[in-house]
Order: sequence, then structure tokens, then C-alpha cells
Amino acid sequence: MPLPSKNRTLQILNAAAAGKYGVLAAIAYNIEQLTAIVRAAESKRSPLIIQLFPSTLKQLPTLAHAAAAAVKSATVPISLHIDHAQDEAHIREIMQSLPVDSIMVDMSHYDQAENLEKTRVLAKECHERGIAVEAESGRINGGEDGIADTGDLEALFTAPSDVEEFIAADIDILAPSIGNVHGDYGPAGPAEGQLHFDRLEAIDKQIDNRVLIALHGTNDFPPEVLQRCIRSGAIKLNVNKLILEVWNVFLRENAAKMGLVSLIEEGMKVLQVETERWMDICGSSGKA
Repeated sequence: MPLPSKNRTLQILNAAAAGKYGVLAAIAYNIEQLTAIVRAAESKRSPLIIQLFPSTLKQLPTLAHAAAAAVKSATVPISLHIDHAQDEAHIREIMQSLPVDSIMVDMSHYDQAENLEKTRVLAKECHERGIAVEAESGRINGGEDGIADTGDLEALFTAPSDVEEFIAADIDILAPSIGNVHGDYGPAGPAEGQLHFDRLEAIDKQIDNRVLIALHGTNDFPPEVLQRCIRSGAIKLNVNKLILEVWNVFLRENAAKMGLVSLIEEGMKVLQVETERWMDICGSSGKA
């Protein structure tokens, strides 16, 4: 069932696909980070996708409503996405009770057949409420704060048959496995040859505009790697540590010597500047 054209996440990503630039889908764990990334979007006149983990929804129940208020009041295109939703009951609770634009229905911890069936059923329910759906084909190794660690499960590259099966499950956004991992690569970023750009390009060609591509596992990426992924077809760029590490470092280095109000305000400025830098890198600045 096609989603209405007013879905904010899909509007943002379709515009990016047409303009051949990427859009940050930025994780926020608290109101300060949320504020900083929205300020960056306004300052850079850039579209933005705000991402919250299901664990954050439980830890800070009002944060989704604050994010929704930011989406509504923004003067640039912003949407609210729930990343790596892995519990079916919680997904149904989210779609019924929260003002979200899109959900990643992450059933990748099941075998392929069960993953597809659960994704198909949940996608139908989301679409009935105007919510766009992302899913992960193959399996991306690793874990990070807020999502289950799949380190004990075998990583699976996305194959052409996976692409067709997930499109048939009526998803809107596909997150392929091309050698990317959840978690850290190390200071130098992905090893030479770790990311299979040829596979990403082939997936993009096969998709042929039927769905959009999300890129997971961007920790430690150098700018040129992210830009190559965009050129290879990735539009939705999930970022966590890539932008948040400057916030973490600032707090660690200054918490003992600054008052709380100043620490928060200066920390938000640091994060805003870093988010703006990556908006420039992915080409979304000035596109709103």
C-alpha cells in the first residue's frame, strides 16, 4: 500500500535522491543533543532526520514528544524516525501512541524467512497509520548503545534476492549489509576493502528508485568514505558517534571545571558545529 506523499521522512529522502546528496539521520539520547542537531539544521538550512532508539523512548518517555514539537516548529524539513525497533509489541505501541514519521522494523536477529514475514506484517500496520518503514537486509554485525549486539550472529551480505524479497515485503527504505558494522572501526575508519562499494552500487541499480537506501554503521568514517557511499546510492545516513563524540569528549574534559548551565550550553554549541560540518560534507546544507 503506497504511503501518502505527505510522509515527512520520504519527502526528505526523495528530495535528496533527486538532488544527489545525503541526509543525516542523527541519533539523539537527550534533549541537549536534540536541540543542538535541530539548531544545526536551521543554521545550515538543511533537512534532517531525528533518530531515537527504542531504549531511549523507555528511558526518557517525553523525548519523542519534544522531538515531534521540534519537527512541527522547524522552518526546515525535519522528520522523526525510530531506529532499530526490535520488539514487535513495542513497535505496535510506538505506532499507536507516538507522533513518528518512520520506524526501522529490525527483525534481522531472526532467520530470513521469519524476518521477512514479520517485516511484511508490521509494514502493513505502519502504512495504515501513514508511517514509513525501514528494514535491514542481510545482517550487519556488531552493536552500539541502544541496540542489541549481533556479534554472536553471522554477518550476511545483502544479495540481489534479498533486495527483491524486502521490496516485496512493502518496505520504503532498505538498509543493506555491505561490510559496514554497528560499532567502531578504529581511528582510521573502515579497512581498505571492508566496504563493498560495488555491492552498494549494484543494489542501487537493482532498486531503480523503488525504495530508498539507508547506510548504517558510520562510526569513524572519514568524510571521503561517507561521500563515496552517497555517490554509490546511500541517501539516509545514520550517524551516532560520528557526530556525538565531540559532545562526549567536551563533557569528559569540562564537567569538573564548568557550572552545569555553561557546560550544557557550550556542549550544545560544540555539537551544533560538528553537525553543521557533516551536513556540509554530505551535501545537504542549503537544500532546505
